[in-house]
Amino acid sequence: MGKKTLILSLASGILLFLSFPKFDLSFLVWFSLVPLLSALQRVSFGEAFRLGLATGLVYNIGIIYWVSFVVVQYGYLPLYLGFFVMLLLALYLGLYVSLFSAGVVFFRRKGINEIISAPILWTCLEYAKSHLFTGFPWENLAYSLHGMISFIQVVDITGTYGLTFVIVLVNCILYEIITVTSESKRRVLSGLIVGFTVIGLIFCYGLYRLDGMKNATKEMRTENVAIIQGNIDQSVKWNDKYQSDTLKIYRKLSLGMSESGVNLIVWPETAAPFFFQNIDDKHRVIINIAKETNSYLLFGSPSYIRKGSKNLFLNSAYLISPDGEITGRYDKIHLVPYGEYVPLRRLFFFLEKLVVGVGDFIPGKGPIPLTVGDEKTGVLICYEGIFPQISRGYKKKGATLLVNITNDAWFGTSSAPYQHLTMTAFRAIENRLYIIRAANTGISAIISPTGEIISRTGLFERTALNGVVGFVDECTFYSKYGNVFIYLCFICLTGIFFISLKRRKTDD
Repeated sequence: MGKKTLILSLASGILLFLSFPKFDLSFLVWFSLVPLLSALQRVSFGEAFRLGLATGLVYNIGIIYWVSFVVVQYGYLPLYLGFFVMLLLALYLGLYVSLFSAGVVFFRRKGINEIISAPILWTCLEYAKSHLFTGFPWENLAYSLHGMISFIQVVDITGTYGLTFVIVLVNCILYEIITVTSESKRRVLSGLIVGFTVIGLIFCYGLYRLDGMKNATKEMRTENVAIIQGNIDQSVKWNDKYQSDTLKIYRKLSLGMSESGVNLIVWPETAAPFFFQNIDDKHRVIINIAKETNSYLLFGSPSYIRKGSKNLFLNSAYLISPDGEITGRYDKIHLVPYGEYVPLRRLFFFLEKLVVGVGDFIPGKGPIPLTVGDEKTGVLICYEGIFPQISRGYKKKGATLLVNITNDAWFGTSSAPYQHLTMTAFRAIENRLYIIRAANTGISAIISPTGEIISRTGLFERTALNGVVGFVDECTFYSKYGNVFIYLCFICLTGIFFISLKRRKTDD
């Protein structure tokens, strides 16, 4: 691995992470892979793998550096061990870029150009990363484009993987332009025509859908809602002595919002850091808040079920009607590894669960919508908002609104709260639903069905956000059929792989 190729691969990693929040230089993503593709010229499979790993490590360290802060601050690990944990996760995620790089070199040697192989290969590997070992789709390539509202509307057909495909395709075309030879001029011209055509079609579709959604939202039924951002410090959140003060904060902010006549008030994940299901004074306080505000109240609280002599714990969301009746409960189905439970505890004996106060959580059953008045509401707890299949499951069960309750206090003022918010916005486009997002320390927001963040709060401020949400009755191609695009990518990848094997036999 030469010095020049290493520098090129590291440059790709830097360009990639700069494309995402907080830096948010999204234009960089369109040529972020060009240095890596250049580095892969005339290298062996082993060198390609290592160069890809260099890119993947820098890329992912720049994205998830905040993991070190979380496990040191709240997992009480020494600084060196916290950095090691983050590096271990970045190394795993970087392996997908390694496989991509080795795959590009493999297909090149079989005469299959990267314009054909690379977009398919990266997209399939990204899907694998998003599903293997419970999945970690954090800041997949498509999410860098969250601000390009006219361009990202196509995810209601292809999901986010369609945008990923186009990003890699454009990178490959730019690489071909830079390295053009007299023999490859025709291929480059063809690539340019294909690239401009695809981008033009996506932009036109986006403008068409934005116009359509603008007309649809004029006729929709609307309701006033309020989001309560308690800004409860994580260090005292689970302290028994602070629980009554926490309820006073949420009560005061909720009563203030009720004066504007809201139909639904939303508190964040574990806003009630005790077992609400136990009938005690704290339980009655929350019931009375719903009555006093004359509003539906949706909030997070841990819960438990008895199994033999054991209590099994769940991360739950409760819904209370204006007359004080508990009308529904949703139990989180996609738990955060090492945040809510500890997998492979013997191997990672030095790691403890970050959520204190209760034992390991178990997943619930779902997704199960909660009914607010006449509308079904899908609840996404914490990072369930980054998993498209959960939101799509709610849509298929008739949900007309999504609510994301979360506690991003863990992340401090790092990039993570901004990353988390912008990824969740894509769920609105995929299913053409409004999203209400309530975060303990921010960022709370209301997101339209076009992925636009209509209103938002700041980080680490105690506040309430009042707004209007609507109910759009539309079933998108993606919500109905799911990841058809990615399945086509896997079929194409299988096809070019067998073509390459046939060429190998011919070469032999």
